[in-house]
Amino acid sequence: MPELPEVETVRKGLEKLVVGKEIAAVEVLWGRIIEQPEKELFELSLVGQTIEKMERRGKFLIFKLTDFDMVSHLRMEGKYEFHESKNDPVMKHTHVRFAFTDDTELRYLDVRKFGRMVLVEKDTSNDYKGILSLGPEPVPEKFLLKPFQAGLKKHHKAIKPLLLDQKLVTGLGNIYVDEALWEAKIHPEQPANTLTKKETELLYQAIIDVLARAVEAGGTTIRSYLNALGEAGKFQISLHAYGQTGEPCLRCGTPIQKIKVAQRGTHFCPNCQRVKARRSK
Repeated sequence: MPELPEVETVRKGLEKLVVGKEIAAVEVLWGRIIEQPEKELFELSLVGQTIEKMERRGKFLIFKLTDFDMVSHLRMEGKYEFHESKNDPVMKHTHVRFAFTDDTELRYLDVRKFGRMVLVEKDTSNDYKGILSLGPEPVPEKFLLKPFQAGLKKHHKAIKPLLLDQKLVTGLGNIYVDEALWEAKIHPEQPANTLTKKETELLYQAIIDVLARAVEAGGTTIRSYLNALGEAGKFQISLHAYGQTGEPCLRCGTPIQKIKVAQRGTHFCPNCQRVKARRSK
Protein backbone atom coordinates (compact mmCIF):
# COMPACT_ATOMS: atom_id res chain seq x y z
CA MET A 1 0.00 0.00 0.00
CA PRO A 2 1.34 3.47 -0.80
CA GLU A 3 2.17 5.20 2.48
CA LEU A 4 2.94 8.84 3.17
CA PRO A 5 6.41 8.86 1.52
CA GLU A 6 5.04 7.18 -1.60
CA VAL A 7 2.06 9.54 -1.80
CA GLU A 8 4.34 12.55 -1.30
CA THR A 9 6.50 11.26 -4.15
CA VAL A 10 3.41 10.98 -6.36
CA ARG A 11 2.44 14.54 -5.39
CA LYS A 12 5.86 15.83 -6.39
CA GLY A 13 5.68 13.96 -9.67
CA LEU A 14 2.22 15.27 -10.50
CA GLU A 15 3.31 18.77 -9.56
CA LYS A 16 5.94 18.59 -12.31
CA LEU A 17 3.63 16.95 -14.84
CA VAL A 18 0.14 18.43 -14.60
CA VAL A 19 0.09 21.72 -12.65
CA GLY A 20 -1.08 24.48 -14.98
CA LYS A 21 -2.87 22.13 -17.35
CA GLU A 22 -6.53 22.65 -18.28
CA ILE A 23 -8.87 19.66 -18.36
CA ALA A 24 -10.62 19.21 -21.71
CA ALA A 25 -12.51 16.01 -20.95
CA VAL A 26 -12.87 13.34 -18.26
CA GLU A 27 -13.89 9.73 -18.78
CA VAL A 28 -14.74 7.54 -15.79
CA LEU A 29 -14.49 3.90 -16.85
CA TRP A 30 -15.45 2.39 -13.48
CA GLY A 31 -18.00 4.51 -11.65
CA ARG A 32 -17.46 3.24 -8.11
CA ILE A 33 -14.09 4.97 -7.99
CA ILE A 34 -16.05 8.24 -7.66
CA GLU A 35 -17.59 8.87 -4.22
CA GLN A 36 -19.27 12.15 -5.11
CA PRO A 37 -20.82 13.67 -7.10
CA GLU A 38 -22.37 11.01 -9.35
CA LYS A 39 -20.25 9.90 -12.31
CA GLU A 40 -21.74 12.11 -15.05
CA LEU A 41 -21.67 15.28 -12.93
CA PHE A 42 -18.07 14.49 -11.87
CA GLU A 43 -17.03 14.27 -15.52
CA LEU A 44 -18.91 17.41 -16.52
CA SER A 45 -17.78 19.52 -13.55
CA LEU A 46 -14.09 19.01 -14.31
CA VAL A 47 -14.22 20.22 -17.91
CA GLY A 48 -12.52 23.63 -18.14
CA GLN A 49 -10.86 23.29 -14.72
CA THR A 50 -7.14 24.08 -14.40
CA ILE A 51 -4.94 22.16 -11.95
CA GLU A 52 -3.49 25.02 -9.91
CA LYS A 53 -1.58 23.10 -7.25
CA MET A 54 -0.95 19.61 -5.86
CA GLU A 55 -1.22 19.09 -2.10
CA ARG A 56 -1.16 16.11 0.26
CA ARG A 57 -2.75 15.47 3.65
CA GLY A 58 -1.69 12.19 5.23
CA LYS A 59 -2.09 9.61 2.46
CA PHE A 60 -4.62 11.71 0.51
CA LEU A 61 -3.70 13.59 -2.66
CA ILE A 62 -5.50 16.90 -3.18
CA PHE A 63 -5.81 18.37 -6.66
CA LYS A 64 -6.41 22.12 -6.21
CA LEU A 65 -8.56 23.14 -9.18
CA THR A 66 -10.00 26.44 -10.38
CA ASP A 67 -13.35 25.90 -8.62
CA PHE A 68 -12.98 22.62 -6.71
CA ASP A 69 -10.73 20.41 -4.62
CA MET A 70 -10.44 16.84 -5.88
CA VAL A 71 -9.43 14.42 -3.14
CA SER A 72 -7.81 11.17 -4.27
CA HIS A 73 -7.01 8.20 -2.03
CA LEU A 74 -4.80 5.56 -3.71
CA ARG A 75 -5.59 2.87 -1.13
CA MET A 76 -3.87 -0.46 -1.90
CA GLU A 77 -2.53 -0.17 -5.45
CA GLY A 78 -3.91 2.97 -7.07
CA LYS A 79 -1.48 4.92 -9.24
CA TYR A 80 -1.37 7.72 -11.80
CA GLU A 81 0.25 7.54 -15.21
CA PHE A 82 1.01 10.57 -17.36
CA HIS A 83 0.84 10.20 -21.15
CA GLU A 84 2.29 12.61 -23.67
CA SER A 85 -0.52 11.63 -26.05
CA LYS A 86 -4.16 10.93 -25.25
CA ASN A 87 -4.04 8.42 -28.12
CA ASP A 88 -1.68 6.08 -26.26
CA PRO A 89 -3.17 2.58 -25.81
CA VAL A 90 -5.37 2.34 -22.72
CA MET A 91 -3.91 -0.20 -20.33
CA LYS A 92 -5.91 -2.75 -18.38
CA HIS A 93 -7.14 -1.47 -14.99
CA THR A 94 -7.37 2.14 -16.23
CA HIS A 95 -10.43 3.59 -14.47
CA VAL A 96 -10.31 7.38 -14.96
CA ARG A 97 -8.87 9.44 -17.83
CA PHE A 98 -8.19 13.17 -17.56
CA ALA A 99 -7.55 14.61 -21.04
CA PHE A 100 -5.89 18.03 -21.17
CA THR A 101 -6.24 20.77 -23.75
CA ASP A 102 -2.64 20.22 -24.92
CA ASP A 103 -3.49 16.60 -25.89
CA THR A 104 -1.60 15.07 -22.97
CA GLU A 105 -3.48 12.86 -20.52
CA LEU A 106 -3.41 11.73 -16.89
CA ARG A 107 -4.79 8.26 -16.14
CA TYR A 108 -5.73 6.62 -12.87
CA LEU A 109 -5.11 2.86 -12.68
CA ASP A 110 -6.06 0.52 -9.86
CA VAL A 111 -5.78 -3.26 -10.04
CA ARG A 112 -7.90 -3.84 -6.93
CA LYS A 113 -10.30 -0.92 -7.46
CA PHE A 114 -10.05 0.21 -3.81
CA GLY A 115 -9.01 3.79 -4.56
CA ARG A 116 -11.54 6.61 -4.38
CA MET A 117 -11.99 10.18 -5.67
CA VAL A 118 -14.30 12.88 -4.41
CA LEU A 119 -14.98 16.37 -5.72
CA VAL A 120 -15.71 19.02 -3.06
CA GLU A 121 -16.05 22.79 -2.98
CA LYS A 122 -12.81 24.75 -3.38
CA ASP A 123 -10.64 24.89 -0.25
CA THR A 124 -12.88 22.51 1.74
CA SER A 125 -10.82 19.32 1.40
CA ASN A 126 -9.77 19.47 5.06
CA ASP A 127 -13.44 18.98 5.99
CA TYR A 128 -13.68 15.74 3.99
CA LYS A 129 -14.56 12.83 6.31
CA GLY A 130 -11.38 10.90 5.61
CA ILE A 131 -9.15 13.89 6.31
CA LEU A 132 -11.02 15.54 9.18
CA SER A 133 -9.92 13.01 11.83
CA LEU A 134 -6.25 12.82 10.82
CA GLY A 135 -3.54 13.65 13.30
CA PRO A 136 -0.73 16.12 12.54
CA GLU A 137 1.73 15.67 9.70
CA PRO A 138 4.97 13.99 10.93
CA VAL A 139 7.17 17.07 10.75
CA PRO A 140 8.55 18.93 13.81
CA GLU A 141 6.60 22.15 13.22
CA LYS A 142 3.24 20.30 13.25
CA PHE A 143 3.86 17.07 15.15
CA LEU A 144 4.64 18.16 18.71
CA LEU A 145 6.18 15.96 21.40
CA LYS A 146 4.01 16.87 24.41
CA PRO A 147 0.61 16.27 22.77
CA PHE A 148 1.99 12.99 21.36
CA GLN A 149 3.11 11.87 24.83
CA ALA A 150 -0.23 12.86 26.34
CA GLY A 151 -2.07 10.92 23.64
CA LEU A 152 -0.04 7.78 24.27
CA LYS A 153 -0.86 7.88 27.99
CA LYS A 154 -4.60 7.73 27.22
CA HIS A 155 -4.41 4.36 25.46
CA HIS A 156 -3.96 0.85 26.82
CA LYS A 157 -3.78 -0.74 23.35
CA ALA A 158 -0.57 -1.98 21.75
CA ILE A 159 1.60 0.76 20.29
CA LYS A 160 1.60 -0.54 16.70
CA PRO A 161 -2.17 -0.50 16.00
CA LEU A 162 -2.42 2.83 17.82
CA LEU A 163 0.13 4.38 15.45
CA LEU A 164 -1.64 2.84 12.46
CA ASP A 165 -4.98 4.53 13.21
CA GLN A 166 -3.65 7.95 12.05
CA LYS A 167 -5.06 9.99 14.96
CA LEU A 168 -1.92 10.76 17.00
CA VAL A 169 0.17 11.32 13.87
CA THR A 170 -0.76 10.73 10.25
CA GLY A 171 1.08 8.94 7.47
CA LEU A 172 2.38 5.83 9.23
CA GLY A 173 1.50 2.56 7.53
CA ASN A 174 2.70 -0.96 8.20
CA ILE A 175 6.20 -0.52 6.79
CA TYR A 176 7.13 2.68 8.58
CA VAL A 177 5.59 1.73 11.92
CA ASP A 178 7.83 -1.34 11.97
CA GLU A 179 10.83 0.80 11.05
CA ALA A 180 10.12 3.51 13.65
CA LEU A 181 9.55 0.97 16.43
CA TRP A 182 12.79 -0.83 15.51
CA GLU A 183 14.68 2.46 15.59
CA ALA A 184 13.20 3.35 19.01
CA LYS A 185 13.75 -0.21 20.37
CA ILE A 186 10.06 -0.64 21.27
CA HIS A 187 8.14 -3.90 20.91
CA PRO A 188 5.09 -3.50 18.63
CA GLU A 189 2.83 -5.05 21.31
CA GLN A 190 4.01 -2.83 24.16
CA PRO A 191 0.93 -1.08 25.65
CA ALA A 192 1.12 2.58 24.67
CA ASN A 193 0.44 3.94 28.15
CA THR A 194 3.36 1.99 29.63
CA LEU A 195 6.03 3.69 27.53
CA THR A 196 8.49 5.75 29.55
CA LYS A 197 9.17 9.41 28.88
CA LYS A 198 12.49 8.48 27.30
CA GLU A 199 10.87 5.85 25.06
CA THR A 200 8.22 8.29 23.84
CA GLU A 201 10.95 10.82 23.03
CA LEU A 202 12.87 8.19 21.06
CA LEU A 203 9.72 7.06 19.24
CA TYR A 204 8.73 10.63 18.40
CA GLN A 205 12.13 11.30 16.84
CA ALA A 206 12.16 7.93 15.07
CA ILE A 207 8.81 8.64 13.40
CA ILE A 208 10.06 11.98 12.10
CA ASP A 209 13.43 10.57 11.01
CA VAL A 210 12.13 7.42 9.28
CA LEU A 211 9.46 9.23 7.29
CA ALA A 212 11.78 12.09 6.34
CA ARG A 213 14.40 9.65 5.04
CA ALA A 214 11.76 7.68 3.14
CA VAL A 215 10.38 10.85 1.53
CA GLU A 216 13.90 11.83 0.51
CA ALA A 217 14.46 8.38 -1.03
CA GLY A 218 11.15 8.44 -2.89
CA GLY A 219 9.41 5.82 -0.79
CA THR A 220 9.60 2.05 -0.66
CA THR A 221 8.94 -0.32 -3.56
CA ILE A 222 6.86 -3.32 -2.51
CA ARG A 223 5.64 -5.39 -5.49
CA SER A 224 3.92 -3.07 -7.96
CA TYR A 225 4.34 0.45 -6.57
CA LEU A 226 5.67 3.09 -8.98
CA ASN A 227 5.32 6.84 -8.62
CA ALA A 228 3.78 9.22 -11.15
CA LEU A 229 7.06 9.45 -13.05
CA GLY A 230 7.35 5.68 -13.42
CA GLU A 231 10.23 5.50 -10.95
CA ALA A 232 10.54 2.97 -8.13
CA GLY A 233 11.26 4.19 -4.61
CA LYS A 234 14.66 3.46 -3.13
CA PHE A 235 13.97 3.31 0.62
CA GLN A 236 13.74 -0.50 0.54
CA ILE A 237 17.55 -0.61 0.60
CA SER A 238 17.42 1.07 4.02
CA LEU A 239 14.83 -1.15 5.74
CA HIS A 240 15.99 -2.53 9.09
CA ALA A 241 12.91 -4.52 10.17
CA TYR A 242 10.12 -4.67 7.60
CA GLY A 243 10.57 -7.59 5.21
CA GLN A 244 13.81 -8.65 6.91
CA THR A 245 12.54 -11.90 8.46
CA GLY A 246 15.49 -14.12 9.36
CA GLU A 247 18.07 -11.47 8.56
CA PRO A 248 20.41 -10.37 11.39
CA CYS A 249 19.41 -7.23 13.28
CA LEU A 250 21.89 -4.51 12.34
CA ARG A 251 22.29 -3.59 16.01
CA CYS A 252 22.72 -6.95 17.74
CA GLY A 253 22.76 -9.68 15.09
CA THR A 254 19.63 -11.47 16.36
CA PRO A 255 17.43 -12.72 13.48
CA ILE A 256 14.47 -10.45 12.76
CA GLN A 257 11.15 -12.15 13.52
CA LYS A 258 7.73 -11.78 11.92
CA ILE A 259 4.49 -12.04 13.88
CA LYS A 260 0.89 -10.86 13.46
CA VAL A 261 -0.19 -7.76 15.40
CA ALA A 262 -3.76 -6.56 14.82
CA GLN A 263 -3.90 -8.79 11.73
CA ARG A 264 -0.86 -7.09 10.21
CA GLY A 265 2.44 -8.77 9.42
CA THR A 266 4.91 -7.25 11.89
CA HIS A 267 8.70 -7.35 11.90
CA PHE A 268 10.90 -6.74 14.94
CA CYS A 269 14.09 -7.74 16.74
CA PRO A 270 13.23 -10.07 19.67
CA ASN A 271 16.37 -8.98 21.50
CA CYS A 272 16.34 -5.19 21.02
CA GLN A 273 12.55 -4.85 21.16
CA ARG A 274 11.22 -6.71 24.18
CA VAL A 275 7.82 -6.32 25.84
CA LYS A 276 8.50 -4.76 29.21
CA ALA A 277 6.17 -5.41 32.15
CA ARG A 278 5.60 -2.16 34.00
CA ARG A 279 2.85 -0.06 35.45
CA SER A 280 1.57 2.82 33.38
CA LYS A 281 2.84 6.19 34.57
